[in-house]
Amino acid sequence: MSAEASFSLPTPSRWRRFSCMMYEGVLLFGLIFGVLLVFDYLTQSRHALHLRAARQVILFMAIGLYFLLAWRRTGQTLPMKTWHLRLQMPDGSKPSWFQALYRYVLMWILPLLFALAVKMMAAYTGYYSTNLLIVFAPFTIFIWTWFDKDQQFLHDRIAGTRIVDIRPHLQP
Repeated sequence: MSAEASFSLPTPSRWRRFSCMMYEGVLLFGLIFGVLLVFDYLTQSRHALHLRAARQVILFMAIGLYFLLAWRRTGQTLPMKTWHLRLQMPDGSKPSWFQALYRYVLMWILPLLFALAVKMMAAYTGYYSTNLLIVFAPFTIFIWTWFDKDQQFLHDRIAGTRIVDIRPHLQP
């Protein structure tokens, strides 16, 4: 795809990206369940806090592998295909392995910072029901879209990638 063609593809609305993200969460629930089932079987773990750090590393790698394989293969996960979204470079090409990995790591920063802030607020105030705010952590990635001229996510801006709308009736 030429540079002109890829720049003519619009940025999907926040609503469509949010909807795609919710669908992605449903699929990731299944992936996480399956990975942890195998992990618990292999380690004979009977408690979720047993080997907690190893669980987190395994899940980070499994989720990362899911995204990297999808983004490198077609630029799309199943929810992205459903919502007609694609991850690509500004010239329309698929991201390299490095750029896909870079984007994956970057997309964790804002949610983790928000979760850390919530935990610190709870510890400082002693009001631990604020921990429920951690539920909102994944949505912090949308904050930057209100300040970005192209409404892109901060991790896309830094990684040099773009999410574009590829609905057939919108393409020139």
